[in-house]
Amino acid sequence: MAENNLNELIEKKFKFTNELQSLREKIEKEGVEAAVEKLVSLKQSLKEQERQELEIQFLSNSGLEAEVCRLEDQIANGVDSEDVPDELNCLLSEALVKIDLAKMELAARLRALLAVQRRIDEVPSQSELVQYECRLSELNAQIQGKLQQTRKYYATYNALLEIKELILKETSLLNSISSQASSSTTDGRMKLVNSMEGIIKGSQQVAAKSILQKLRKVQLGLQEEQKVCDSLKEKYVAANAKQRHCYSLLKAFQYLEKYNFRALSPSLAATTQMKNVQRMRYSEDILFRTSPKNEVFNHPHAIAYQSNALPAELI
Repeated sequence: MAENNLNELIEKKFKFTNELQSLREKIEKEGVEAAVEKLVSLKQSLKEQERQELEIQFLSNSGLEAEVCRLEDQIANGVDSEDVPDELNCLLSEALVKIDLAKMELAARLRALLAVQRRIDEVPSQSELVQYECRLSELNAQIQGKLQQTRKYYATYNALLEIKELILKETSLLNSISSQASSSTTDGRMKLVNSMEGIIKGSQQVAAKSILQKLRKVQLGLQEEQKVCDSLKEKYVAANAKQRHCYSLLKAFQYLEKYNFRALSPSLAATTQMKNVQRMRYSEDILFRTSPKNEVFNHPHAIAYQSNALPAELI
């Protein structure tokens, strides 16, 4: 049952990794990011065209309303009533033709817009990629747990199997000794005792060799695990150093932002401007000195800065 679950988890992991790899290859080969930007610009242009179309439609409606008012004025002023219906029918037919053309153009633009929207939806977003990565990490953790459990079960099974084989050999040996000792003479018993002593010495040598071999295997495994542990410790130390470096940069940036906000305030007095300038130079000095070789948290002033304290000469 555990092996089946492990196989299912491995298959799921391979499936997710293949999907993620295919998506990344698609993004790298086809340049989907540039295509997405192009599609977004096209979508915005389509929206702009729709807005222009609405404006044109509003203008045409206002023009038609003006024409209707003109015809009403003509009818009120006593123009020949036979010519008015013909003119109205002509205007109506022209308006219907324009409406049909506008509908066809609008339908074409909507189809293009939907095609662009579908192409945008096909591209996985950053949040989806993050979800895939989180799910893969969870599956990897589950697989590692099942693998450790399975290895433990196999080690227990092999140990019990070896114990069983040794017990069977011991019982068969004791049975053969008992049968030979009961049916032999005094000289035969002495020979049997001597042979048993030789067998015991040989078995002790074989057991010592097997123990040494197992001990070497265990030591090799321990050395490999120690190497892995040392590499993980180095990665942890590097990550911790980067975290401290980023924290120091963030504190310096926050201080600069706070200084800029205060500098824009018109209520600052002339006596505090010099101190603000000095503090600004101090923060810029921190920012310029931050690098992988010379980190902020090793700077003597940065330690005081991280504890929300400034040097004595800046207070």
